[in-house]
Amino acid sequence: MAAGVLAAVTVTVPTLSAAPAHADPDDTKELNSQAHKLADQLEQLTEQYNGLKVKLQQSQRAATVATENAERQEKSLEGLRDKIGNLAATSYMQGGTDPTLSFVAAQDPQAVLDQSATLTYFAQRDGTKVAGLMQTMQAAQRARRAAEERAKQVKTLRGQLESQREKVTKTYEQVRGKLVKKDPTQLAKLPVVGSGKAAQALRLAMTQIGRPYVWGAAGPTTFDCSGLIMWAYGKVGVSLPHYTGSQWNAGTHVSRDQMQPGDLVFFYSDLHHVGMYVGDGKMLHAPQTGDVVKIAPIGGRPFAGAVRVA
Repeated sequence: MAAGVLAAVTVTVPTLSAAPAHADPDDTKELNSQAHKLADQLEQLTEQYNGLKVKLQQSQRAATVATENAERQEKSLEGLRDKIGNLAATSYMQGGTDPTLSFVAAQDPQAVLDQSATLTYFAQRDGTKVAGLMQTMQAAQRARRAAEERAKQVKTLRGQLESQREKVTKTYEQVRGKLVKKDPTQLAKLPVVGSGKAAQALRLAMTQIGRPYVWGAAGPTTFDCSGLIMWAYGKVGVSLPHYTGSQWNAGTHVSRDQMQPGDLVFFYSDLHHVGMYVGDGKMLHAPQTGDVVKIAPIGGRPFAGAVRVA
């Protein structure tokens, strides 16, 4: 079963495309191509990670069953030890050397069982009791070893996969930053990476670019600032109120340098404006009457804080 965990998930090591050190005026197309390739690699790794989470849950359940089984075996072992201990005590009182005594008293009973002389001795004694004791002890040991090995392999897989995701994410952000610096309009055309609800909500909100701002509107074709947030997150199953003050308290507050795409960004001391972080210091928002849903720099208004809803 432990080997099956490794076989079920293949960790892909993507080839990282190196971004040019300096962006020339005519390399926008190349940067755009690199960004899309890296985004595809991130999606592949994300799906593998999702698959690994399923396998991890299965392994954890199997490990729990194995541990419970080992505990039951230990209880049975104690009972059998008591029964067979009388034989060992009698043999000892008579001055004999009885392997059963060594087995009962040993800190590592399995090591005693591994000795061929002991196995032969047990085979010649009370068949039912001795065989039951041997099988119980060996089953308990195997169950525990299997559970420990399974957990170890899953942990290794998670580490390998997360390392690759971090590498590709970092490279993608570098390429995206170079591209957006050359042409800010490209940000709206790049994929939103990630599989969480925040990334899904941002993808949906991005489809509304160009829709008019209407006070009090929350879709499907017009929006105000908090209405856009409520609509996008509602589409992915996250219910939010149509009010910036309540949205401010709807998740976990994160620092500005820890913001991720899909996080909510708030402005002004009274929190009367909100947008969705896109990356590279920019947000998607519905600005004001007479304007449309669009991407804009975060730095254009007093920043109050960021909230991670999902």
